[in-house]
This record gives sequence, structure tokens and C-alpha cells, in this order.
Amino acid sequence: MSYVDDYKRSMSDFEGFWRDQASSIEWFTQPETIFSDGRWFVDGELNTSWLALDYHVQNGRADQDALIYDSPVTQTKRRYTYQELLDAVSQAAGALARAGVVKGDRVVIYMPMVPEAVIAMLACARLGAIHSVVFGGFAAPELASRIDDAEPRLLITASCGIEFDRVIPYKPLVDDALGLSGHNVERVVYLLREQCEISLSGREVSWSEFVEGATPADALPVAATDTLYILYTSGTTGRPKGVVRDHGGHAVALRYSMSLVYGVRPGDVFWSASDVGWVVGHSYIVYAPLLTGCTTILFEGKPVRTPDAGAFWRIISDYGVNIFFTAPTAFRAVRKEDPDAMLLKDYTLCSLRTLFLAGERTDPSTYEWLVDILGVPVVDHWWQTETGWPIASSPIGAETLPMKSGSASFPMPGFDVRILGADHQEQARGTEGDVVIRLPLPPGCLPTVWRDHERFDASYTRHHPGFYHTGDGGYFDEDGYLFIMGRTDDVINVAGHRLSTGEMEEIVAAHPAVAECAVIGIEDADKGQVPVGLTVLKDGVNIDHATLQSELVAMVRAQVGGIANFKRSLVVQRLPKTRSGKILRQVMRKIVDDQAYEPPATIDDPAILDEIRTRLVDEGVGLIALRSE
Repeated sequence: MSYVDDYKRSMSDFEGFWRDQASSIEWFTQPETIFSDGRWFVDGELNTSWLALDYHVQNGRADQDALIYDSPVTQTKRRYTYQELLDAVSQAAGALARAGVVKGDRVVIYMPMVPEAVIAMLACARLGAIHSVVFGGFAAPELASRIDDAEPRLLITASCGIEFDRVIPYKPLVDDALGLSGHNVERVVYLLREQCEISLSGREVSWSEFVEGATPADALPVAATDTLYILYTSGTTGRPKGVVRDHGGHAVALRYSMSLVYGVRPGDVFWSASDVGWVVGHSYIVYAPLLTGCTTILFEGKPVRTPDAGAFWRIISDYGVNIFFTAPTAFRAVRKEDPDAMLLKDYTLCSLRTLFLAGERTDPSTYEWLVDILGVPVVDHWWQTETGWPIASSPIGAETLPMKSGSASFPMPGFDVRILGADHQEQARGTEGDVVIRLPLPPGCLPTVWRDHERFDASYTRHHPGFYHTGDGGYFDEDGYLFIMGRTDDVINVAGHRLSTGEMEEIVAAHPAVAECAVIGIEDADKGQVPVGLTVLKDGVNIDHATLQSELVAMVRAQVGGIANFKRSLVVQRLPKTRSGKILRQVMRKIVDDQAYEPPATIDDPAILDEIRTRLVDEGVGLIALRSE
């Protein structure tokens, strides 16, 4: 395999290239039409659950571990062979069918990192039903908005999640979400966990009762273009966007990515320390490893604190992990706890071949620290919820290329990445601009937004006609390495999670003391970015600033969830605006990006917060005044 040859052919003969890649998976009906009207493999038939399970059982992997569950927060470890996982998924699919779920129906899954979440996903895929997994840390309004948009027949959840040593009851959140939602969910299935006992009534049923006695269901052939799942991502408004993923392109792209990007072989142990509620969990905890015949690890907890900063090393050592994938945030926390990597001495990491980082830009010091302590390739790569697999990386499966700190390396085959200016013209090497991808997007990427193709066009294809607009800014250097510098819209990246500042602004603005506000992302050494609210109070309002901040934090947590990490709010006398009264959020972001402070500081330092406040207001308003003159 040659990266350069693959890339060139994917540009000059994209249909022939992807026809060859499609031959790497087993189809019920082999596709003849590779690409038509924006869709891939349109006349092919397959089933993703069958490819992930039945295929391997029938080809000698029945007794190989498919899924290893490790939960330090519950002191539980469990292994599923491919045969055992197939049996559990088939029975769960039978239970869904018995409950009336048919091809095309939606099922919302709101669960912690437990095996039943994976089983539910694969069971939906087996029937051709569409799953929509909602991250278990989201608050009731976020869950309700997704229920209203997806309109599921069933909701599958759990009695609780566990964060560090804290039990988070899910039932009150689910009850509130169902009360807020205008859509009627027919049945709610609860996985009952001993850490939180609940009572069930009416349409509620336990997971064990739901699956008990169900006749195992065979995999149903579905069209390659049929929807496998909907995954909601934050937009620049409070309304989430339902990213659609289809069966055919998804399976082909993920299988190819495991070979080219990650250098993975069947039988390898692959660990992605993410959550099934995010795209990384969909692609590289559940689907890609199982499609490839790997052993995948499902870890419940925060590795840095469950039980200690050595949790990463323990998992790699205990299970012989070959490829590890996580966010830079996690390793910044590990480094903070154990800067000299003394805990590494307690474990054997000889199985580890490569470490992959994604979800946010990796700071050079963390990257260099990892290279130094691990002695294996450390690959910083870049992709999005919308693409489903890496846009840019070092192609470890083809060749080992020199890496540059802070770079996502090179575009992967199928992704024709360009840097465009505001005039839609391509930028010279070294010049920053909008990172875009020439259409059509390769297989595995979103073909549309759920039930709203107009929003798909408005969000992704109109800004630069003929191109997919990633919403990120960046540049190619003189050697052709791609550097991603951050978002150009109102979405911020908090510890690898994309969140809308616009949604937070709506919540902050609803406080009775607030006249106007802005929420912007501030660089932070630990989280990558964190939101900070700037508020102007109404005339005559007398409220203690600490009290206001506490109330605003509680409001955002209740509406979005703790994942927003909204903990800081500054009261200011004015906000920088245009003459027409528009708040200049991009100006404020630019002022802060010009370094009001130096890493590795975090903005929890009161002096840094004061400096940010002063620069945002004084320099921002001063800049506007100069422009007006």
C-alpha cells in the first residue's frame, strides 16, 4: 500500500478507487453503481451488524474476544467473544422486533459506557433501525431536543451513570426530558444498575425483562444508502444538527481507515478512550474495530482519576493494547499528575505500536512529552463528527512519514483539502484561511442533515460553493503539512467536545439581571478551550457578581450539562459592537488569541481573568473606535 499512489488515484479515479475499497467488505449484493447524485454504492446491499459479528464468527473468530469491558468505577471486568456478542445482539434485536421496531424506526440510546449500549447499537443496525446515541452527560433539555428531532419509538437508558465516585441518576433526567418533549416515546427501557435503584411503571421496562425470551433476529439486508445512525452535533444555534451516516459508505470508509490510517490488522487490540455518545465512540469503539475483526475495549470512567493517572498504562498493559486513541486533554491531565511518568515503570507497554490523538489541537509540549516517554509514533490527526473518519493524518498503515508537532499531517485519500480566503481563492502555502474539502466528500461522510437538507446546504456547502466548509481555519506549510488552528464559527472545543456558545448565550441572556451577553471560547491549558461569559447588567440591578456567576453556572448546567464546563462569568460595562449594534465575538476571540496570557496557565487564575476582561473590553472597544474614525 502506498499513501501517495492511493491519494493520487482517489483524486483522479475516485469511483475506481472506492470500488476497489468496497471489495474489502462482504456485501449481500455487490454494488455496481459506485457514486450517483451525492450517494455512494447506491445499488449495494449489506448489513453493518452482520459485518461486525456474523462474518467473523463464520470465518474463525468466534472464540476471539470482541469486546472487553473495564469499569474501575464499579470494579467490574467482563469479556465478550465474537460468538457471545453476536448472541447478545441477536437477542436484543429480537426484543426490539417484538416491541414493534422495524426498518427505518429510530431508537434513542442514552446510556453510560456499558456493554448494553454497544449491544443496543448493533441490535438496531441488525434490523435496519436507526439508532441515535445521546451522550449520558447531557442535561434533560438536550435529550428532549434530540427526541423531538429523531422521533424515536423507543428510548433505551440506564438507572444511572457514574462519574468518578459520584452516582448520577438518569431517571429524573429522562423523566424531565420526556416531559419537555412533544414526541411520544412508546416505551422506555432501563438497564437497572445496583448503584441506583429505581421503580418502573407504565411504559417503563427493565432491560433484562425487555430481552428475556426474545427470539434471536437475523441480520436484515439494507440498502447501502439506508441510514445507520443519527448523531447530533452542536451548531451555531441552540438547535442540534442530526448528522446522518449510511450503512455502505460508513463500512467501506471505516474498514479502509483502519488499514491505512491506524495500521490495524484483524486480531489486534484497539482502544479508543472516548464515549459511545460521541463520533469517536461510534467509529472507533464500536464499528471500525469490530468490522476489522479486532478486540475493542470499553472503558467506563475518566482514566486520569479512576483510580489514578496510571489507568491508561494499566489498560494497555493488562489487555495488550496495540493501538491507543484518545484526546490530548486526557494526557495533559496525566502529565499534570505524573510529570516524570513515574507510573509507567509499574506497567509493560511493549504491545503498544502507535498512539493517536484527536478531538482538539495538541500543544507541542504535550506532544513532545508523549514522544519522549513512550518511544512509539505519536500521531496527531484531525477529523469531525460530520466526516466520521480522519480527514488528515500520517498514514501509519502505508508508511511512516516525519511528523511535525501541531500538524495533522496530510489529507487522507478521498479528501481534497484546500485553504480558501474570503474571496474563495486558494491561499498560498503558509497563509491561513478556511479549511474546506472539494466536493464530493468520500464515503462515510454525512450525505445530509436528518430531515433538513436545506440546513445541510446552509451549514456546509454555501459558504464556498463546490466545497464542504469544515468551520475550521488553518494552513498548509511549505512541506505540505496541514495545520488546523481552530474554529471560525461559534462552536468551541471543550476537552474534545464540540459545544455551541450560541446556545449558552441564550441561557445566560435569560437571567433576569442580564441585559446582554456574549460567550466565547478561551484557550485553557487543561481543557483546550473553555467558555467564558461576559455580561452587561440591566440598569438598576444590584446583584453580587459571585452570586450571579453561581446562578449562571447552575442555569447552563441544567440546560446543557456539566460537560459545557461553563464556570466563569465576567461582568463588564460594555461589549465591543459594530455601529449597527452587532456584538463582535470574532474580534473578542482574536484579542484573546493574541495571548493575554502564556500557557501552561489556566484561566482559573483570577489575575488572568482580570486581564482577559480588560483586554476584551478596552482593546475591543478601542479597536472599533479606531475603525470608525
